[in-house]
Amino acid sequence: MATPSTFTAASLVLAGPPPGVRVIYLVARTLAHGRKAGLASVAGVALGNLGNALAASIGVAALLAVSTLAFELLRYLGAANLVYLGVGALRAPA
Repeated sequence: MATPSTFTAASLVLAGPPPGVRVIYLVARTLAHGRKAGLASVAGVALGNLGNALAASIGVAALLAVSTLAFELLRYLGAANLVYLGVGALRAPA
């Protein structure tokens, strides 16, 4: 017999983690205030994600500008990733 905890664990494994705070916010905003407010909220969340990505990019760029070791490490990791993807593409069935 399945207990509630095993059911919850199985649900999390099969369905993935529950939606994040942003998704809950978007759904609640759309249901409470309509489609227009929901779309405005989506635009706001998307702009926030873009801002985070830009900030991370600028931070990485600043790190790479001052650290030769970090730049070389990133360069070799990128090359290794390309080799890995190439080998995977060659081994994939046609």
